[in-house]
Amino acid sequence: MSERPLTGRNLPRMDHVRHPPRYLLHNPALRLAARRVLARRYDIVVTGGELMPRHGPVVVAANHIGWLDGPLLGIVLPRPVHALTKLDMFTGRTGAFLRHSGQIPLDRFHPDPAAVKSALRVLRSDNAVGVFPEGTRGDGELHRFHRGAAYLALVSGAPVLPVLFFGTRLPGGGLDSRPPAGSRIDVVIGSPVSVGKQPWPRTREQLDEVSRLLQRRLHEHLVATRAATGLELPGPLPAHEHEPDPATAITDGQPSPTKEHDD
Repeated sequence: MSERPLTGRNLPRMDHVRHPPRYLLHNPALRLAARRVLARRYDIVVTGGELMPRHGPVVVAANHIGWLDGPLLGIVLPRPVHALTKLDMFTGRTGAFLRHSGQIPLDRFHPDPAAVKSALRVLRSDNAVGVFPEGTRGDGELHRFHRGAAYLALVSGAPVLPVLFFGTRLPGGGLDSRPPAGSRIDVVIGSPVSVGKQPWPRTREQLDEVSRLLQRRLHEHLVATRAATGLELPGPLPAHEHEPDPATAITDGQPSPTKEHDD
């Protein structure tokens, strides 16, 4: 007997939570237009697109080196991605655009059950959620690895898709720097990692174990990509521009927000 495909209907019920807006992010014509705009400025090469599951919930876990990582995550992957995005970005016109494009505001320094519930609502609808496990921009070497991707994978059973960015920040570039026009940007997708759904209660030990597994798989993907392509990361941010390491990320020190909804 063939294995039943994973579907969001098997995930925790989140009917009381509104799905982030989809009308921009999921519009094929708008996605194509956004890709063309980016392609006029940068040489964007996406490798491994066939590895992204075509259907069902997916947790996308990516390294984080530059400002462009978030927009690229939502636009150039084969499927739309609703990325957990730091709360500081949701101000003014930028914030309005992020909300309308379906990105999920995340308070990185305090437990944020609303963000977790929004992410689970996306997964329940058979869509993709994006997470930057390092918690902030940096060298992209994946030495820091918060538990958010592991938590979402354990609650939902969704596979975790490793993604690497190269070229979105040049060596010596600051937090908000962009590569010059004509620069090549590589987005390298790896094989999905399945960890299986873990019913509530989930222990800190289980969460730590899965988080270490995901960190190891992403780092292996990074090592293999470097060896195969010669691509390199930009190194650390300038000393005066280091962002603080989030103390909580998505779930650290936070009880399960889905206890009463797990099926």
